[in-house]
Amino acid sequence: MYDTSKEYNEVIASCRKVYVLKMKDYGPSWRIMRPQTVNDQLFIKAKRIRTIEMTGVNLVGDDIHGELMAIVNYSIMGIIQMRKGFADSVDMSAEEATRLYDEISAEAKELMLRKNHDYGEAWRAMLPSSLTDIILTKINRNKQINANDGQTLISEGADGNYFDMLNYAVFYLIKQMEA
Repeated sequence: MYDTSKEYNEVIASCRKVYVLKMKDYGPSWRIMRPQTVNDQLFIKAKRIRTIEMTGVNLVGDDIHGELMAIVNYSIMGIIQMRKGFADSVDMSAEEATRLYDEISAEAKELMLRKNHDYGEAWRAMLPSSLTDIILTKINRNKQINANDGQTLISEGADGNYFDMLNYAVFYLIKQMEA
């Protein structure tokens, strides 16, 4: 029997560890990223995963696992940027950035639990490559929302897409753990 909540916590703990260590190296230097830059960072990570999935060739050496963790972390950064706005210089301590990380990852988990209930854990029957394609679709949606000055007529906003990208990346990471 699966324990999605426990598996989710394990994945988020691993991603958080990387986030905290990167902030020891760089601080929250990402605070200067505008929305399009966050989207492009997510795009290059997801595009690389898709290329490796399609070709089976990995010349850089970094594995898909690390790229998925980066998608989780950049999605959280994207939500922080939406809520706080981007800055012209680093305007936040590593402690504050970590506190916000914890708040947003808890929100993401609550969302995942609600959706996972309603969808009956459908993601478990999906191919990892489908999760990648959905993440890429969400990135393209955010790029279009950004081109529309952040406005949508009927669709969820960019924050919903960031939460979905985060959760789909977590699902992919859980699938890797189980493989």
